[in-house]
Amino acid sequence: MARSYIRYQPPALIAGKIRPMPTLKIATYNIHKGLSYFKRRVVLHELRERLRELDADIVFLQEVQGEHTLHGERYHNYPQGAQHDFLAEDVWLHSVYGKNSVYEAGHHGNAILSRFPILQSFNADVSAHRFESRGLLHCEVEMPSQQNGTEHKRVHCLCAHFGLFARGRRAQTGALIDYVRNEIPHDAPLIIAGDFNDWRNQLSKTLSSELHIHDAFHLHGGKLARSFPSRLPLLRLDRIYVRGFNVVHSSVHTGGNWLRLSDHAALSAQLKGI
Repeated sequence: MARSYIRYQPPALIAGKIRPMPTLKIATYNIHKGLSYFKRRVVLHELRERLRELDADIVFLQEVQGEHTLHGERYHNYPQGAQHDFLAEDVWLHSVYGKNSVYEAGHHGNAILSRFPILQSFNADVSAHRFESRGLLHCEVEMPSQQNGTEHKRVHCLCAHFGLFARGRRAQTGALIDYVRNEIPHDAPLIIAGDFNDWRNQLSKTLSSELHIHDAFHLHGGKLARSFPSRLPLLRLDRIYVRGFNVVHSSVHTGGNWLRLSDHAALSAQLKGI
C-alpha cells in the first residue's frame, strides 16, 4: 500500500474559537465536488455557510476538488484555489488534503478541517483497481484534555471514501484494518469518517470485530444513519466510527437549506472522551 506524505503544517499559537473540551463535535460530508446535481451550478458558497452553522471542531470531507483548471472559465462564481482552503477560511485554521483521483484538468480527494493543530498527516493509497483512485487521509490532531484544557492529547482522524464495487470495498476494508493496526496505537482515541458506499451494511460488524470501533449513530440511537440520496435518504452509506469516545448526540442534516447541495446528507456527532 503506497503512502503519499503531505506537507507538515505547524500548530498556530491561537486557533480561533478553540474551546476546552469536554465535548468534541465532528461532521462528515461528501460534497460532490462543490457542484449541484448535474453540475449546473456552484454550491460551494452555500455549502460553506451550512458547514459553519454546524459549528464542528473537525470536519471530514470527501470528493473535494483540489484543482480544476476549467471550472473557473465555466462558472462565474467559482472560487480560486483549492476547495478545502475556501471552505476552511477563517474558521478551521488547520486543514489537510489527500489527492486521490488525478486527471488532465485537475484532481480531487479527501480533506480534513480542524480547529485544533494538526501535528502530522499523510495519505495512504487504497485503490482497488485503476478505474477508481481511493485513499485514506490520516492526521493526528492535538486537543486540550478534558481535565483542565492546558494539557493536550492526540486524536487520530481518518477520512475515507470507498469504491462503488463490492470486491474493491472488501479490499479497502482490509487495507483500512491493516493500516489502523500498523500505524495507530491500539489505545489511542480514533475517529474514522466518510463515505463507505456500504450498500449492504456489512462494514460496521467487521470494524467492530477487528478494530473495536463502533458507529456513532448506532451507539446513540441504535441504527445507522440514512444519508443517500439526500432528498430522500434511504441508504446508509456515510458513517462516523469512534473509539475512545462516548456519543452524546448525532444528527443527519438534510432538507431546508441543505437541499440541492450534494447527493449525500451531512452527518454530525457530539463526542465525549472516555
